[in-house]
Amino acid sequence: MLDILYNDEDLIAINKPHGLLVHRSSIAVDASEFALQLLRDQLQQMVYPVHRLDRKTGGILLFARNKEMDSLTQQLFANKNVAKTYWAIVRGYTDDQGTIDYPLRKENSSLQDAITHYRTLSRAEIDLPFGRHATSRYSLVEVRPETGRMHQIRKHLAHIFHPILGDRPHGCNKQNKLWKEQFSMDTMMLHAQGLAFLHPRTQQEINIEAPTLSEFTRVRQILDL
Repeated sequence: MLDILYNDEDLIAINKPHGLLVHRSSIAVDASEFALQLLRDQLQQMVYPVHRLDRKTGGILLFARNKEMDSLTQQLFANKNVAKTYWAIVRGYTDDQGTIDYPLRKENSSLQDAITHYRTLSRAEIDLPFGRHATSRYSLVEVRPETGRMHQIRKHLAHIFHPILGDRPHGCNKQNKLWKEQFSMDTMMLHAQGLAFLHPRTQQEINIEAPTLSEFTRVRQILDL
């Protein structure tokens, strides 16, 4: 059963597990389960995903319960009227806060503007030798993307040399290998933690928060973040 975070007659939000595709895709023929079909079967009714999360990303995934609400809610996202908050565990000590303004290239090679704001929630150093260093350092960051480009958060954090732990191909392969060997961990540490918007029908303020999933929580415990 999918964990339902918010539910009314128009909208429903789940806490999507890491590794679960939103819907069927020709680029992931290995997958047999999808959030869309699982939720549809759980509710015994059609639902419509109004935004997307990467397969590797866990956290809030919002669905509309009818086509009218699907259109209205997609407009909210398109018009940047939804505040999105993510948590990420990254390599190294990040600055207290910052803005990454770095255009990203589309598949057709054209550039799109892309802006991501972040602030550091906590930092950790553990006795895990890495390269020339006797220890390893990590940060838990809150990320607020202003734009919504494909893999934006992953690419932007890698761009400032603080790649997300467990990210492939944008992360640090040596760190990922180290964590798989030492802690049997190969989940990408990116979590969609919050969504805030005005309900398209009632105009009430909706704030949805998702608790971190088991593997994200385990890594936070290992690092004491």
